[in-house]
Amino acid sequence: MPESTIYLLTAAFTVIGVTAVSLVALRGWRDWIALKTRELEQQRADSPPTATSRIEVADLKERIRKLEAIAAGVEL
Repeated sequence: MPESTIYLLTAAFTVIGVTAVSLVALRGWRDWIALKTRELEQQRADSPPTATSRIEVADLKERIRKLEAIAAGVEL
């Protein structure tokens, strides 16, 4: 076989190999992300809201109430 053919075959197999490894790694990454997403959803479903999150929600509601009052022109 001519030397140029060997180089072309080597390059082609290298590209095919890198492509295959990349596709497998991408599939693994997507599956890992999906697993972590399911774990977070399960964790949220299992645990009731904490006191900290309730305080944060109450604080946000109070801020919204104040902003709505300001927008309406009401003195607090």
